Amino acid sequence: MDALEKEAAVQAALDKLSELLADNEIIQQYQALKERVEKNEHLATLVEQIKQSQKEAVQFAHYDKPEAERVAIKEAARLTEEFNQHPLVLAYREQLVEANDLVQHLTDYIQRRVNKEIEGESIYASKD
Repeated sequence: MDALEKEAAVQAALDKLSELLADNEIIQQYQALKERVEKNEHLATLVEQIKQSQKEAVQFAHYDKPEAERVAIKEAARLTEEFNQHPLVLAYREQLVEANDLVQHLTDYIQRRVNKEIEGESIYASKD
């Protein structure tokens, strides 16, 4: 098998792997939760409020207003905690960990297989 044929075979295998991953229940659940988080108006509002409080804290620090800065930092922290404890965010993060674990396991498996193939080829190459 020449290099061009190998490259085409590798690309076909990658396409099949991508298709299988897209059809995997864990990945589908992750994608669905991600979409729900991105479309959730309350969460989007919280993110904007967090950004605004952080900007205010920086401005207050710049204008040497430590009390106002402290209040803005405290508000940003409160909003961040509310965001982090939202049930949708918690579910998303849990599903993200599962999806990452799946992809990491698959990556490790592929790496081991590729390394075995490379080791096998180098043994045969040294015998030539």
